Amino acid sequence: MEQPIVSLAGGHPLIDIDWTAVVQFLLFLALFAVANRFLFQPYLKLRERRKAGIEGAREEAERMTAQADAKLASYEKEIAMARERAGEEGRKIRLEGIAHEREVTNAARAQAQAAIDDAQATMRRETDAARAQLMPQAEALARAISSKLLGREVA
Repeated sequence: MEQPIVSLAGGHPLIDIDWTAVVQFLLFLALFAVANRFLFQPYLKLRERRKAGIEGAREEAERMTAQADAKLASYEKEIAMARERAGEEGRKIRLEGIAHEREVTNAARAQAQAAIDDAQATMRRETDAARAQLMPQAEALARAISSKLLGREVA
C-alpha cells in the first residue's frame, strides 16, 4: 500500500513513492557502476599518473639543479686554485726577474768599476810619465824664468 508523504489540498500526494523509485535507484546504481569503471576510475588513474610524472619531473629538475650547483662550485674552486697557482707563478717569475736584474746590475757595476779602475790606473801612469818627462823641462824653464827675472844665472 502506498501512502503519500505529503498531500496537497485536494488529496493528491506531492511525492508519490512506488516501484519506479526503486527502478530509478537501481538504474542510478548501474549507471554509477558503469561510469565509475569506465569514466571515473580511468580519469583518477590518469590524474595520478600525471601527478607522479610531474613529481618525477620536479625531482629530476631538483636533482639536476643540485648537480649543476655542485659542478659550478667545483669549477669555481678549480678556477680559484688556478688563479692562486697563476699568482704564485707570477710572484716566482717576478722574484726571478728581480734576481736576474740584480745579477745583471751587479755584473755591469763590476765591469764599470773595473773600467774606472783601469782608466784611473792608466791616467796615473800617464800622469806619472808626463810628470817624469816634464819635470826636467820644468826645472830648466823655471831656471830660465828666474834668470830673466833676477837678471842673473840661477843654479
